[in-house]
Amino acid sequence: MRSLQEKPLGIMQLDTRFPRIPGDVANPKSYEFPIIIKVVSGANFKKAEKAGDPDVLALFLEAALELESQGVFAITTSCGFLAAYQRELASSVNVPVFLSSLLQIPMVQIMTGGRVGIVTARAATFTDEHLRAAGVSSDILTAVAGLENMPAFQECVLADGPKIDPERIETEVLEATGAMLKHHSDIGAFVFECHNLAPYGPAVVEAFGKPVFDIITLAHFVRDGVFKRGFLPRS
Repeated sequence: MRSLQEKPLGIMQLDTRFPRIPGDVANPKSYEFPIIIKVVSGANFKKAEKAGDPDVLALFLEAALELESQGVFAITTSCGFLAAYQRELASSVNVPVFLSSLLQIPMVQIMTGGRVGIVTARAATFTDEHLRAAGVSSDILTAVAGLENMPAFQECVLADGPKIDPERIETEVLEATGAMLKHHSDIGAFVFECHNLAPYGPAVVEAFGKPVFDIITLAHFVRDGVFKRGFLPRS
């Protein structure tokens, strides 16, 4: 029998082949606790980024139920666009579900009092529907930058290439966040929609002095809520 503290996080991963480096949502070294990865066969990025597809919902519902049966403490995904299915999946299982890093935006905005800069994999298909599904109201100021025109990111993540160049992608993320700050000086923090971007957060913090929140941030937050640190003595 697995002890409470050893229960893993369940991750529903898109059906991809690109390398998952430390910091990526699907790399075990990204966490201070165990994970179980369930590759959702047939669910590629093009399907995930389109909101409201009942076939996509069915695929992830099946995966979520399987992970729940394996004893996970919570369930997440490898793509922030899946926020579109947050309510349906959360109501279908009996463990916490956080499909997208976007769920952090309301808290981040309240903490900083400023606009939230969102870095997404593809700005062209990132819509208000994704934000509303993540609980982001229309009165929260945001700015959005997409990485679809950044060559290294496009070749690896969007084209699902076999190789990754972390140094080039980090440079592209810095370019995108820096451009956002030039246009929106009121940005208080960044939220990375794309669940492959956490490795590049430290460079953004160092370069611009702004907090960065991503899916790894949220995963540790959820786990700290499920497995509470004890303060009172127990007999």
